[in-house]
Amino acid sequence: MTDDTSQSGIGVSRRRFISAAGGAGAVALAGCTEEETGDGDGSGAETDTGSNGGGSGLSGEINIAGSSTVFPLMSAVAEEFEREHDDVSIDISSTGSGGGFENHFCPGNTDFNNASRPIKPEEEDHCAENGVEYIELVAATDALTVVINNDNDFATEMTVEELAQIWEADAAETWNDVRDEWPDEPIDRYGADETSGTYDYFVENVQGEDRGHTDDYQATEQDNTIVQGVQGNEYAIGYFGFAYYYQNPDTVTAVAIDNGNGPVEPNLETAASGEYSPLSRQIYTYPSISSLAEEHIAEFARYFVDQTDNEQLVAEEVGYVPATQDVKQEQEDKLEDAISQAQ
Repeated sequence: MTDDTSQSGIGVSRRRFISAAGGAGAVALAGCTEEETGDGDGSGAETDTGSNGGGSGLSGEINIAGSSTVFPLMSAVAEEFEREHDDVSIDISSTGSGGGFENHFCPGNTDFNNASRPIKPEEEDHCAENGVEYIELVAATDALTVVINNDNDFATEMTVEELAQIWEADAAETWNDVRDEWPDEPIDRYGADETSGTYDYFVENVQGEDRGHTDDYQATEQDNTIVQGVQGNEYAIGYFGFAYYYQNPDTVTAVAIDNGNGPVEPNLETAASGEYSPLSRQIYTYPSISSLAEEHIAEFARYFVDQTDNEQLVAEEVGYVPATQDVKQEQEDKLEDAISQAQ
């Protein structure tokens, strides 16, 4: 999001974070599971924190920017880590994947960048120019979700081509431009800002780079703003990461997407299986290798990767598909190699 202060600062309770992230009356990620994941109940959220357990003496600051899609997962993990390590302060800003790389991470001002798509070649070059080395870690799998107003009973299922007609540069102006039987009403669009990895992913996998993305929409890095906009107009449409829909499924209606094999609803099962195509995707975090030289940052990175297969936290609380054991092991090996290089 363009306002870095609106979703930052994790030294608050999980429920207070959720309320703040959603804003007044918005799709606050309210309604997480009633159980906290950090009570040592075998959920996996507070175990195997690395070589330093709670009260280990770790201290210092960790600065994270980037994707609004990864934000709720990173925030949930950060709070659990801070619960164990009182002297570690973690600040997370939701700036969009591209905004995080361009303005924060590649200039060397943050320790991690969250991203809802892989780093781009121009971002790699920017980081290299500033001597910023990094590794890519898979955080989870997301089901990028298209939503409509709850009173919209005609567009609950769409083909990928129909989505492309709505969002391409030369976009349809009214709903019946897309399908003859749909109303002759203007399409009111809300979506990710061009600094967002979600924007990039949508362009690449729905309409294609050659068809571009319409400028006739409300662009934002605040997913709650998208929900508010869609809530407020029967003929509105928007898109964002699945976690924001998962937490409040009654606020807006998710569209089932037909990629040639019939309409498929976004959920954890269809994202995990790949059936929800082409909008299921991996999401990432990128730690700076130089930052991993600091023990508290290395331990947080280990803790984050350790939680990626935690079904209660990743799936039940946040709303993403956890990593498989094989993927988690690959990320652990990659991280340990980077920590060895840094230290």
